[in-house]
Amino acid sequence: MTQTVDLNADMGESFGSWKMGDDTALLDIVTSANVACGFHAGDWDVMATTIKMAAEKGVGIGAHPGFPDLHGFGRQRMKFAQGSLQNLVRYQVGAAQAMSLAAGSPVRHLKLHGALANMTSEDEAMARACYEAVLDVAPDIIVMVLAGTAQQRAASALGCKVACEIFADRAYNDDATLVDRALPGAVIHDPEAAGRRMAEMVREGAIITESGKRIETRIDTICLHGDTPTAVRIASEVRRALSESGVTLAKFEGAPV
Repeated sequence: MTQTVDLNADMGESFGSWKMGDDTALLDIVTSANVACGFHAGDWDVMATTIKMAAEKGVGIGAHPGFPDLHGFGRQRMKFAQGSLQNLVRYQVGAAQAMSLAAGSPVRHLKLHGALANMTSEDEAMARACYEAVLDVAPDIIVMVLAGTAQQRAASALGCKVACEIFADRAYNDDATLVDRALPGAVIHDPEAAGRRMAEMVREGAIITESGKRIETRIDTICLHGDTPTAVRIASEVRRALSESGVTLAKFEGAPV
């Protein structure tokens, strides 16, 4: 049986005249796009342009909400009351839905960004609150979760459609969370290393941590960060390595876990 996996990238992260990443090149390689919703990065024009390009290339469109933290690129931890956090998520998903409606291609999935994603990978109640919020306004959306974490447990409890994600350009702790960016080796910049590790993880059906631990998991999609300098090269190398391993790249369908 041919194995299929999705390749996604975070994008739409430019702001006004300030440019971040090469979205045009990435959209020729990936199968899904996580588009910033204007709080941690992006703006209304960037969102509209990115979503339109993704729609034209047949790339799956995802809302990528984060904390209201332009200065820290959404990577600074923040605390909100649960109701406010849920409104924060709904607000950003609504913006993505509007831009996608204008582009003629729906928002297929949700992926939380940065510190919001890291916190919800550790806190199941927080993850559930975020996912309940998006399901309120988009009941058929596919929730992309960090595989093996509290995000996956929260989505599983809700019974919604899920895509389990691993990262091409980030190192892992033994609990399946991501190594803090402040630590050496947390971000992987070498395209060949990224390609090799993704082919190995998909082949084994497991996250391989920095210590060498194998954490068995369903793998539906592989992420890379569009803001890293070698993002396009990493995307190309991951795609090549997967293809050589007999893996087909295609948009995920989403299924309960």
